[in-house]
Amino acid sequence: MRAIWKGAVSFGLVSIGVKLYSATEEKDIRFHQVHRDDGGRIRYKRTCSVCGEEVSYDDIAKGYDLGGGEMVILTDADFADLPLTSSRAIDVLEFVPAEQVDPILYNKAYFLEPEGTATKPYVLLRDALADSERVAIVKVALRQREQLATLRVRDGVLLLNTMLWPDEVRTPDFGFLDEDLKVRPPELAMAASLIDSMAGEFQPDAFTDDYRAALQEVIDAKVEGREVVQPAEEEAAPAAAVDLMAALKASVERARVARGEAPSGGAGEPTPISSARSAKQTAKKTTAGRATAKKTTAKQTEPAKKAEPAKKTAAKKTTEKKATRTPAKKTAEKKAAPRRSA
Repeated sequence: MRAIWKGAVSFGLVSIGVKLYSATEEKDIRFHQVHRDDGGRIRYKRTCSVCGEEVSYDDIAKGYDLGGGEMVILTDADFADLPLTSSRAIDVLEFVPAEQVDPILYNKAYFLEPEGTATKPYVLLRDALADSERVAIVKVALRQREQLATLRVRDGVLLLNTMLWPDEVRTPDFGFLDEDLKVRPPELAMAASLIDSMAGEFQPDAFTDDYRAALQEVIDAKVEGREVVQPAEEEAAPAAAVDLMAALKASVERARVARGEAPSGGAGEPTPISSARSAKQTAKKTTAGRATAKKTTAKQTEPAKKAEPAKKTAAKKTTEKKATRTPAKKTAEKKAAPRRSA
């Protein structure tokens, strides 16, 4: 990496010499404008719209358009009198909790490397900043512009994040913000369920720029003179939801299937083990049912068997009673006979 700026971090009465490096780079594939027939580069000349002459860099100034055809011209002398610090210092203003800085304010990131004998105070500031769980709010002059920035620690290195000024962030002005839209609790609960089903840990390396990879494949194929393999078509984006609840439910089911989970509406495909367990349980229930039916039949039959001996006993007693009464009756009749003759 090549240092793009040199200066010092002003930390109280401590000054830490540093070098500034761009911490990020764009991986976008860049093209030149060329003539389609012969591939010649397209060049642009700096010409004046008034006189039509070509203008060199030395004769170019900065102009501020007032509107209505009026222009204010500023020269290097005008910029030299502006209150822009030339000390190349990164002035620490205060230390604040990191969560108080809205990420929308972050602009560009730079690594800071200690220069010369500044390594020890650099490490001291780095460790103290990491232990405090805060970020330093600083001011720095870069590219002839005073910028607000933060200092924080990343991978053991001080990172400078330039920031937008608050008045550079636009205020959202949309009609729906004035509407009284009510979200039903079931819809909110289903949306929360969808978020839970898609929750994960952010791993930046898991994501790739598929368009850039496909474009590089086209370029490589052109260079090597081979056919370009068309990438697989991606699934079309779904249309706008008409039934919000139905769309949320379908999204939850889709997320579960993507994670390899069984849909909520069923138990999923049966496995060999689950099938064996199911058959075993069914056989057990069948055997138990047969045993219960057998006991019931035996119980119903038992009173009938007991009733039959009781019936025979009652008949026997009746016979014996008849047999006992018959001789008594005959004796009475025998005694009564002489009396009738007398």
